[in-house]
Amino acid sequence: MINHGVKINSETPKAGTLEVFNPYDRSKIAEIATVGEQHLQDALSSAEALYLNKAGWMTVHQRVQVLEKTAEIISARVEELTQLAASEGGKPYLDSKVEINRAIDGCKLAIEAIRNEHGEVIPMGGDRYSANRAAFTLKEPIGVVVAVSAFNHPFNLIIHQVIAAVAASCPVIVKPASDTPLSCIAVRDILIEAGLPEAWCQVFISDNNTTATKLVTDPRVSFFSFIGSAKIGWMLKSKLAPGTRCALEHGGVAPALVYPDADYDDAVQLLGKGGFYHAGQVCVSVQRVYLQKGHSQDFINGLKSLAESLVVGDPLDDKTQVGPLIKPQECQRIHEWVTAAIDAGAQLITGGQPISETCYQPTILLNPPLDAKVSQLEVFGPVICIYEVDAMEEAINLANSLEVSFQATVFTSNIDNAFYVRKHINAAAVMVNDHTAFRIDGMPFAGLKHSGYGVGGIPHTIEDMQVDKMVVFKSPNL
Repeated sequence: MINHGVKINSETPKAGTLEVFNPYDRSKIAEIATVGEQHLQDALSSAEALYLNKAGWMTVHQRVQVLEKTAEIISARVEELTQLAASEGGKPYLDSKVEINRAIDGCKLAIEAIRNEHGEVIPMGGDRYSANRAAFTLKEPIGVVVAVSAFNHPFNLIIHQVIAAVAASCPVIVKPASDTPLSCIAVRDILIEAGLPEAWCQVFISDNNTTATKLVTDPRVSFFSFIGSAKIGWMLKSKLAPGTRCALEHGGVAPALVYPDADYDDAVQLLGKGGFYHAGQVCVSVQRVYLQKGHSQDFINGLKSLAESLVVGDPLDDKTQVGPLIKPQECQRIHEWVTAAIDAGAQLITGGQPISETCYQPTILLNPPLDAKVSQLEVFGPVICIYEVDAMEEAINLANSLEVSFQATVFTSNIDNAFYVRKHINAAAVMVNDHTAFRIDGMPFAGLKHSGYGVGGIPHTIEDMQVDKMVVFKSPNL
């Protein structure tokens, strides 16, 4: 069993202990020391002191060295880190390995971003008031960053938040999800091994939500990075100290429009992957699929066959394709939502039952009522809902009917259909002939409306964690 001490700049004894469980078999895999309100001052004051000591800021060259060494260490430990992420988060082994390899690329993206960062020249001299002046901007860190992360990508989400802060030269305090703190601690320890001074990255595993809220809302925090539920994210944003900037990444109820002219075989494979990947525990997981009446049966049959072929089970087995839900109560909740939809008139195509207290069958529902929870809310489970419509224009109206707006997709062989959907659907990103969960770590990744605030993606997050400071020179020789 793994035991970890407090990972903040404090000599204060731990506040308590957090037990970490394997989500598949519920075996205890670690005990973690937690911190309480008595640790807040130590964590925040040490981070603020680093920021205020501007002579001690890390140069671009120093940050590049740390990030290069971090990528090198992760590369040498892919197997170990894959096992760790899969054991605490439940994402199947092969998908967890992809996550670790993406983290290596994330470090490299951060290096590219800061090696190429630059300010801009501001035009002067165009009128008599700005005569004899030259102006330009330079990048500076915004200040202390507090990052609160989610469980579903326990290693790579920390990379997106913490590596971005290190790259921007911001002291960072990170609170991982209580279900998956081990990967976060591993990232922090690797950074220290790579040469980052310890106080620049602190892991704050709080004893309760009150402590976490006080951390986030402290006036010494300059930037708040949040990945998690909309309810918690918007609540915390409303309590931020004046001047604290933020980025919020929430979930969605991702829509997919499949036109009659689409390649159904391709659509089945991609949307099945996008809906059942990580047991649907992805913020842009495929949840709503719209098909035109009279053109739906082949797709339904194909998706049913795919769902029934998937191997559900132990995430540490490399044959597993769908792992567990993060907690037994999530399995119970999903079953309640599915059962309620069936009772209200949805047709069960396949699945619909728990396999164990932690695993749920890949499930397909046909035409659930539009007011059912599976139609209105993010399921965050292995459930795909199919809706038959008279015309695809109706599908766009239904897709736009919710207060969430993140990534969407359209499957079609007609470019006019693709551009029509791009124009009319409410989404921050529209995929064409790909699933809604597609993402690379350098692309902008943003939820609109209830789905989030600000833009994610490593280069964009680094930019958010910096400010442009302008310098204006006045000289008669200009």
